[in-house]
Amino acid sequence: MRAVARLLGFLRPFWREVLLAIALGVAAVASGIGLLGLSADIIARAALRPSIAELQVAIVGVRFFGLSRAVFRYLERLVSHSVNFRLLAQLRAWFFQKLEPLAPARLQGYQSGDLLSRSIRDVETLEDFYVRVVSPPLVALVTGLGVSLYFGQYAPLLGTAVAAGLFIAGAVLPAVSRRVSRPLADGLAASRARLNAALVEGLQGLSDLAAWGQEQAFLQRAERLDEDYLRRRARLDWTAAAFNALGLLVSLLTMLAVLWITAPLVRAGEVPGHQLAVFVVAALASFESVSPLALAAQQLEKSLEAARRLFELVDAGPEVAEPASPAELPVLPRLSVKGLCFAYPGGAGDVLRDLSFDLPYGKKLAIVGPSGAGKSTLFHLLVRFWEVQYGEIRLGGRPVQAYSPASLRRMMAVISQNGYIFNGTLRYNLLLADPGADEDRLWDALALTGLQEWARNLPEGLDTWLGEHGAQISGGERQRLLAARALLQKADLYLLDEPTANLDVNTERDLVQVLTRTLAPYSVIWVTHRLVSMDWMDEILVLEGGQVVQRGTHAELLAREGLYRRLWQAQQRPVLFVPGADMAGSEAG
Repeated sequence: MRAVARLLGFLRPFWREVLLAIALGVAAVASGIGLLGLSADIIARAALRPSIAELQVAIVGVRFFGLSRAVFRYLERLVSHSVNFRLLAQLRAWFFQKLEPLAPARLQGYQSGDLLSRSIRDVETLEDFYVRVVSPPLVALVTGLGVSLYFGQYAPLLGTAVAAGLFIAGAVLPAVSRRVSRPLADGLAASRARLNAALVEGLQGLSDLAAWGQEQAFLQRAERLDEDYLRRRARLDWTAAAFNALGLLVSLLTMLAVLWITAPLVRAGEVPGHQLAVFVVAALASFESVSPLALAAQQLEKSLEAARRLFELVDAGPEVAEPASPAELPVLPRLSVKGLCFAYPGGAGDVLRDLSFDLPYGKKLAIVGPSGAGKSTLFHLLVRFWEVQYGEIRLGGRPVQAYSPASLRRMMAVISQNGYIFNGTLRYNLLLADPGADEDRLWDALALTGLQEWARNLPEGLDTWLGEHGAQISGGERQRLLAARALLQKADLYLLDEPTANLDVNTERDLVQVLTRTLAPYSVIWVTHRLVSMDWMDEILVLEGGQVVQRGTHAELLAREGLYRRLWQAQQRPVLFVPGADMAGSEAG
């Protein structure tokens, strides 16, 4: 029940509205009982042909309860749904705030479709938690006590029969319903998550599925997952229908019990004859308060399963801890890395081993080497996406753990080959770096990266929509846009991860010239496979197998035999493929 307690904790800011909604719900049910009871009283007494004056009070009561029931029910829905929608907004904001520090380290084990299902469908499942789970039992409890006391004043057995019927319909059946529904609800949430994950993955890879002719295979897999979800959903719906029918049966049996108990009292003259109809109809009307409880029990299981999935994710905790008292960021910081070692959880071994370097402010450092050498991992550690395991990273003489991760990232600008282009306008994607940048600065950044003319020729200029993942632009334009975004940021340290990826030779040369000129006053760490403008670097680290195998300037590394020299020579010679020759081709010097 810990999940229930945590969910109820979200209601604390709204406790006044919750109490008001419960009071209005009780008033609406009481008005319904009064309306039907007085209607039965008028009909029963009218059979005796009394004076209209004797029925006047009951007639006025019917009018009052007829109007008040509608008013109270409307107000109850207005207040409860207001609480519900604000609670839902609070849940969404809370989940995103908890999710953001987990990226990317804690989210690598989850599929994007599963994360989407948790953030949308599971949160939406909790939308009905208050309206269908919290409020109905409280309304039923207050109403049931009141109705039982009303009948008990005429005969204890009568009050006991009504109380027993309400208890069976409002407590026993929902408890059994919850027990039966629990495995169905658990399986339903997991099945929905698998379906969503498959659909998102299929949509993202639709072009590849078409290229390889696997659309039908994917469609069959999606249909199997959909059939599994619908089968589980149907079982849950059938269970709800069965328990609703049982609840109706209990209400009818209770009505017969009231009739059976009241008839002797009428014959004995202890109860007026017209009250027999009132008791029977009022007892039946009182079940309006407990009829939602069977559904509430099933909704509780759905809500608890959704809550467990949300809490499972947020309770993992961020990989990087926020310091209790964050230090102020240094001015003109010096970066120092000593004895750095790192291994990913579940990985085959160390990705980085005993890495050390020193980067005074304004100096330029290049990190080169084959794929898998650990270059991108170093970036992730510098921006604190992952926590340092062994060794240390110091900035301005302090360990990076002394600074707030958010403030640390603000003083670093990253140009990544895998940077994300959001499904928004060109202006929006640029303003991510500096929300306060004016239009002149945006155009200056585009001009620096050679995108000014391209942007001016777009249909809506800066307000042109770029599509999901930047689908409307080419790979080269995408890479230069990432560079323009980084140049807009007021950073002290620039981390460049393959910034010239997807660019042709001429565009690469132009962008490199812009970067060398613009970033001259700042500290730069350049991770690259392409050994372009390496003479701009103050030091070059050559990584292989996660450790430094060579270090020095461009001229020093070329002067001696080693991996750097081999990489440089390989990139200076074009590879010619001769028709009919071996696929490995031959090199021309």
